[in-house]
Amino acid sequence: MLTARKGPGSTKRRKMRLLSPALRSPAGQPFRSFLPSMSNLHPMLNVAVKAARAAGAIINRAALDVESVRVSAKQTNDFVTEIDQAAEAAIIETLLTAYPGHGILAEESGSEHGAKDSEFVWIIDPLDGTTNFIHGFPVYCVSIALAVRGKVEQAVVYDPTRNDLFCATKGRGAYMNDRRIRVAKRDQLKDCLISTGFPFRPGDKLKPYLNMLGEVMSQCAGVRRPGAAALDLAYTAAGFNDGFFETGLKPWDVAAGSLLVTEAGGLVGNYTGEADFLDQAECVAGNPRIYAQLVATLGKYSKFAGAGDKANVRQALEQASESLADAGAAAEAPRTAKGTLSSKKARPGVA
Repeated sequence: MLTARKGPGSTKRRKMRLLSPALRSPAGQPFRSFLPSMSNLHPMLNVAVKAARAAGAIINRAALDVESVRVSAKQTNDFVTEIDQAAEAAIIETLLTAYPGHGILAEESGSEHGAKDSEFVWIIDPLDGTTNFIHGFPVYCVSIALAVRGKVEQAVVYDPTRNDLFCATKGRGAYMNDRRIRVAKRDQLKDCLISTGFPFRPGDKLKPYLNMLGEVMSQCAGVRRPGAAALDLAYTAAGFNDGFFETGLKPWDVAAGSLLVTEAGGLVGNYTGEADFLDQAECVAGNPRIYAQLVATLGKYSKFAGAGDKANVRQALEQASESLADAGAAAEAPRTAKGTLSSKKARPGVA
């Protein structure tokens, strides 16, 4: 009887088949080990990781048939899905089962759950990048942070699509999966790749943002807009991009990512460089030198900028509007002239 010859990879393939589906990543590959040892994690971080994975499992299952997900709009261009809500519920249940005396600040349910006067508050975005998710664009994540007396001390950002887990405990460094991460080493903005986010809500100040974006674009090597601020900050911490800035962010967008950046050797703050930024709706991050160069450019656009800087921004916006108006008038003039000539040719017999 002939027997099949075993190739060099047959043993590995057999082991792959024996793995439980629960131990596979979304791509069908075995999960990588996370961090040097889960037993070495701070107990609260360990619980946060468990919660993030539970939410990630819900998101991955829904991503297989995203067209069937129910979507509603909180306001124009600001969406929430049943998956945001289910993932958030799973996170809150995991956290409060372990720490029933802790508070909760979550994107979808606010402070409805948990203790109301605790010094320990979990800040949760169950699905950062909802718009990407509902379009099948695979850039979104789970973000969980623990603030103790107002300072973030634990952080998890989990990308369920790529099975990438970013973790940090204050004073213990930042990690991506099983390796320590550091911010990029570039020290000149002209060499840097910068991430940002665009205004998308009604009332967002689009014109000042475009002016600000234009300044940054003219000074750096490239700008990217992936669409998930927590993941942008995680990528800044890992050195995948060199810096990040965005306006209009909420605490749950940036809490976890900010600790990742600082534990990876970077700085994070508002546009004027103040480190107390969580509730200020503006965020800039990078290694110390790039951070300083971004602050020098962005500072005048901050709502905390001095009167002189704000006046300069207004003047620049007025000049830009006038230039656009002049350009529009110049473009319209040839079309008007051409229309007049055509009219004259259409009536050759009129004296």
